Amino acid sequence: MAGTPARESIRFLFGREERTLADVDPTLTVLDWLRLRERRTGAKEGCAEGDCGACTVLVGRLEDGRVRYEAINACIRFAATLDGCHLVTVEDLRDADGRLHPVQQAIVDHQGTQCGFCTPGIVMALYGLWLNQAAATDDDIETALQGNLCRCTGYAPIVAAARRVFDGGDRSADPLLAGAAEIAQRLTALDDGATVRTGADGRRFVAPVSLDALAEAVQAAPNATIVAGATDAALWVTKELRRPDEMIYLGRVAALRTLADADGALSIGAGVSYTDAWAALAARYPGFAELVGRIGGAQIRNAGTIGGNIANGSPIGDMPPPLIALGAELVLRGGSGQRRLPLESFFVDYGNQDLGAGEFVEAVRVPHLAPGSLFNVYKVSKRLDEDITAVLGAFWLSLDAAGVVQAARIAFGGMAATPKRAAAAEAALIGQPWNETTQTAAGAALAQDFQPISDWRASAGYRALVARNLLRRFYLETTAGEAELRVDRRWAGRHG
Repeated sequence: MAGTPARESIRFLFGREERTLADVDPTLTVLDWLRLRERRTGAKEGCAEGDCGACTVLVGRLEDGRVRYEAINACIRFAATLDGCHLVTVEDLRDADGRLHPVQQAIVDHQGTQCGFCTPGIVMALYGLWLNQAAATDDDIETALQGNLCRCTGYAPIVAAARRVFDGGDRSADPLLAGAAEIAQRLTALDDGATVRTGADGRRFVAPVSLDALAEAVQAAPNATIVAGATDAALWVTKELRRPDEMIYLGRVAALRTLADADGALSIGAGVSYTDAWAALAARYPGFAELVGRIGGAQIRNAGTIGGNIANGSPIGDMPPPLIALGAELVLRGGSGQRRLPLESFFVDYGNQDLGAGEFVEAVRVPHLAPGSLFNVYKVSKRLDEDITAVLGAFWLSLDAAGVVQAARIAFGGMAATPKRAAAAEAALIGQPWNETTQTAAGAALAQDFQPISDWRASAGYRALVARNLLRRFYLETTAGEAELRVDRRWAGRHG
């Protein structure tokens, strides 16, 4: 907005140094900057799409006066988004006298590396876990490593190394933990409240610091690519070799990173990451606990946002179907005004959302579950983790005291050109007892709601069958009492 200070460079901490970069191409990735310009080759390019984790680095940012570090994929993080952050690579872990960090030494002691290509990324993923918690369970360790692929070791020695680190590693000597106050002070000094405007070769990058400044920037460049975590937009660059002319970054707008429970709803700002939303979603709507844990690895969840998953309008995005089933409302901002609409109305057609020129997604509001309502969400994909959805079904029912369905919202992803409700199936449920006969009739009605396509993820026939089976699964899980209907993947892996 008028009067907001502006700066034409980005400023950040790089290891122990402060860096200022001008004329930064919006499409320059952190990985390319590290390897090609800084000659820091510890981070590797294995996939260039955030799947393998070989490029993992840590990015620290100020939160309530303290520095919080997160593992991210350098291959799909744009360098210009580092403004005000602390970038840490594997080269920063070694002591000044050359001694390895406890995480690195544990990998050596437990033979946790063979070819070594993936090792720096694995070290950084475990280091991120080490910085954020003093103790870790096997589940914590496996979750931290979820986004790192290793084809050599089978993971057992890597997990053993991680256990060793958390059982006896000396945290007091860690440079980031010991120097946390100084680092926070240095990052605070970099935070001048200025809008960043940089770019190269005719391409521009804008990073506002307030909602008003963001609204002004979007109004001035309505065709700009708006990014938060950029976990999808970065693939346009790395895989399709596209070069957006104008990019507007949401990550410096603190107002977009808010989570609030108020007026019977959970409000999620458009800049809230999967990681930051996970606990709140799982507490209010338990079906999200498993779903969010299957979205990418920790590096993707740390960067990707709920708002971004909605705004890009993908028919196989994981967030829209369950949010639609819960009756979520979208908050859009354009200039100084706001408008709200049901989330299901946002998706008009493939690649077409109800978003006017100069508008952007500000937040999504999710109503709390009312007593007597049932909810769950199920994702089907070729791999359990780190895979794109083939079919995702989300189910919400409101039952009266007699078990009769009073209201129903069923939404699917992967079954149409947009995330879409199953109107015929809902009609078959409403006013009927929630029993096997009703569930079967609703499953048959899904054929009126969807005519799915065949692609490399699944055939049309498979999708139709899965949709019916997911509805049946929801019925069984909500009526089977104490019966065990699923096998925990970690239990299966250890006892199979």
